Amino acid sequence: MNKRVLITGGTGFIGKILCRELLDKGYDLTVYSRQPSTDVLAVCGRVEATQDLHQLRSHPGFDAVINLAGEGIADKRWSENRKQALRDSRIAVTETLVEVIQSWQAQPEVLVSGSAVGFYGDQGDREVTEATPPHDEFTHRLCRDWEQAALAAAQGGVRVCLSRTGVVAGSGGGFLARMLPPFKLGLGGRLGHGQQFMPWVHRQDVLDALIWMLETPQAQGAYNVVSPAPVTNAEFTRCLGKVLHRPTIFPAPSPMLKLALGEMSTLLLTGQRAMPAKLLAEGYNFNFSELEPALREAVR
Repeated sequence: MNKRVLITGGTGFIGKILCRELLDKGYDLTVYSRQPSTDVLAVCGRVEATQDLHQLRSHPGFDAVINLAGEGIADKRWSENRKQALRDSRIAVTETLVEVIQSWQAQPEVLVSGSAVGFYGDQGDREVTEATPPHDEFTHRLCRDWEQAALAAAQGGVRVCLSRTGVVAGSGGGFLARMLPPFKLGLGGRLGHGQQFMPWVHRQDVLDALIWMLETPQAQGAYNVVSPAPVTNAEFTRCLGKVLHRPTIFPAPSPMLKLALGEMSTLLLTGQRAMPAKLLAEGYNFNFSELEPALREAVR
């Protein structure tokens, strides 16, 4: 009998490809999404779709759960209402998910739940591992509470893994979809002084790391899902220009970004020199360790 997996956020930039990879591996999938079932099936493939987690209360149970739900953190300026929407789409959904899991006749083997390297806040140029103390700011509190909501599942004996994901490079969406138009026109450039680190990761490595957490019984706790070769924003900018054969001579000054984006500008002007210490120590092998091959694949 195939293993059954419940996925939230299955129609997103990561989730839709993850669904197809898991289907190819023989898993049976149920996808929670607010989108109509016909749209979920068109995006995800041969899955069962549900629009209401509460419909899964007192369910016989799934073998595993992957929780990727959450609105895009950089989609809109951070007003107080927007901040609350970001919290609700992550924390409130995860709290509901765990409550539903706890009502099942059998608990899942594992919950793999999303998070982000924003957990650490601004870390300057120091190396960041899973043991690094965080800097207290909005992204840290958002990720901290998101993770705590997921870790509540461990009370029922569920193995919980947290994917602290970096800036994901992949085709057809994500942050590259926003960067490519100006860069292709030769209008790209560094953000602010450009020395802030960008903890990038190729989408294929995110997918493989999530599946690795799902299928590795010893995997537990938080993992930095980032490339082992972090770069500064200036280095990223030069590499993307090289891949696209375009100049990158139009920087975006910090005052302009702060004026345009407000508090959300911290996403662009600060960063983390994050390293995947636990993944490397526990045997995960990256498909894309260096930036240039990753960008070439992502923009081809």
